Amino acid sequence: MADTDKYQLFHFIIATSFVLDDLRLFLDTHPTEMVALEYFQSVQTVRNEAVQKYTNYYAPICSYNVAPSDDWSWGNEPWPWEGECK
Repeated sequence: MADTDKYQLFHFIIATSFVLDDLRLFLDTHPTEMVALEYFQSVQTVRNEAVQKYTNYYAPICSYNVAPSDDWSWGNEPWPWEGECK
């Protein structure tokens, strides 16, 4: 995959994470809203697939995605504030 694909995938993960955070806040005050809950679950599935794809092609983006056989390499990628993510 090209670097542009990497950055697009990373930004997609950021965007879907924002949507999930916003929905989580909404569901905290509206826990019986089934449409919102179903949307949360569908976005969560899409985000999890994107995170898995990113992890498979590049590296884990958080410590929760480190494989048991990994050598704790999730922090080896450049951090966003290091200017690598565009």
